[in-house]
Amino acid sequence: MLPNAVPVHIQARLADYARLLRLDRPIGSLLLLWPTYWALWLAADGFPGIGNFIVFTLGVFLMRAAGCAINDFADRKVDRHVRRTQDRPLTSGRIEAWEAVALFAGICLIAFLMVVLFTNTLTLYLSFGGVLLAFIYPFMKRYTHLPQLFLGAAFSWAIPMAWAAEAGEVTRVAWLLFTANLLWTVAYDTLYAMVDRDDDIKIGIKSTAILFGDADRAVIAVLQTLVVLVLIMVGQQAELGAFYYLGVVAMACLFVFQQHLARYRERDGCFKAFLNNNWAGFAVFTGLLVDLIIR
Repeated sequence: MLPNAVPVHIQARLADYARLLRLDRPIGSLLLLWPTYWALWLAADGFPGIGNFIVFTLGVFLMRAAGCAINDFADRKVDRHVRRTQDRPLTSGRIEAWEAVALFAGICLIAFLMVVLFTNTLTLYLSFGGVLLAFIYPFMKRYTHLPQLFLGAAFSWAIPMAWAAEAGEVTRVAWLLFTANLLWTVAYDTLYAMVDRDDDIKIGIKSTAILFGDADRAVIAVLQTLVVLVLIMVGQQAELGAFYYLGVVAMACLFVFQQHLARYRERDGCFKAFLNNNWAGFAVFTGLLVDLIIR
């Protein structure tokens, strides 16, 4: 009954806002969520405090939505030339540029208030870095072929924040996790950039997919290998057991499968390889969770 009570034009408006914030495509939130959970569970050496669990779960979805809004604002003129993004609400004019900026600011404010009210001072200080990274990343593709590196930093910043909130400090293990996730993000976002590479070259947008050229799959393989090695170092430093390492092995097997999916560098294959990373992150979290439970 409720949908019929809402005027059609308002329904359409809400649908466009949902698309702007990628509420219909949760993959980005999931890729941000798993490493955040790695940090929370490791910092707590078990189940984290319920308050931190709620704050960082909501924070992941909020900040990913905010990042999508400012990304579409930055790309509003070039997206019309990319096949995959031509019909985005901001590009097509169904949403105004100021609305995207307002949504970014409003969502960041909500996330900031959550940090202020429910975490500690160190986490609060770290949150400023997270907002800065979320804001500058979308603009980097105009100035450097390494925008994926900035995305990796933005997607990894929740790790020291979560660790600080749960443990009151940021340890060496936290920074190892940060490094592993940064490398992983560069790898999977390069696969994502390979989907749009032909369009990006035409319009002058920079990416690691363009920078690596024919060596793209080889470089991704190197990055994926480094991710596995750093996660093994995390396991050694945190004195984790067999189930954690099984999770890392499962991630490594999925990396091999992703190389197979992207072997012809076709759009669909590269996109499927990118999406598969959700299961890689889930595998590591599952292994970590089981390991901590049976200690």
